[in-house]
Amino acid sequence: MLEQIKPMDIEKRSFQIITELLGDRTLDPENELVIKRAIHTTADFDYADHLVFSPHAVQKGIAALKDGCDIVTDTQMAKAGINKTILGKLGGEVHCFMSDPDVAEEAKARGITRAIVSMERAARLPKSCIFAIGNAPTALVSLHEQIEAGRLRPALIIGVPVGFVNVVESKELILTSHVPHIVARGRKGGSNVAAAICNALLYQIMR
Repeated sequence: MLEQIKPMDIEKRSFQIITELLGDRTLDPENELVIKRAIHTTADFDYADHLVFSPHAVQKGIAALKDGCDIVTDTQMAKAGINKTILGKLGGEVHCFMSDPDVAEEAKARGITRAIVSMERAARLPKSCIFAIGNAPTALVSLHEQIEAGRLRPALIIGVPVGFVNVVESKELILTSHVPHIVARGRKGGSNVAAAICNALLYQIMR
């Protein structure tokens, strides 16, 4: 028999079910809401094991958002999924340069991916940024290279690209980085997960 739930209570009930299904599993309280939001978005409980957090990554991400940082994504889908109303109230905005014609032209001329050019452009933004990468492993590689070269210091990297080619390897690069990060180890992830993690941080500010 279908459970009768008011529309405004559906999400609340979903999180109750997630908590019930996690059973006796104990999650780090600091990371719990991010993990549950990823599970809520995907219905995949593997994220309870596969999301890796650098020390106090959630706190550092929330602090950056409170300070008005921007978010850079590698897909329009992730950009669309991030709660821009809350972000705007905090003084931030979302950037995605992947569809810009000049980015495509430069990538073609240089024989590299648009994701690399997009991350190079993002590195020139005047504000501190959270990078939410859900699709392009080369975006993570570019971020790592720019960090190592001292050209970029992200407030937080959310590294959750999905796929098979260089996905695992690119995530492992970020896991060795000294910058704050939240990474979905392995092949799983996606733009929806990147947006969900951003929202999990934002919702903790505007609860």
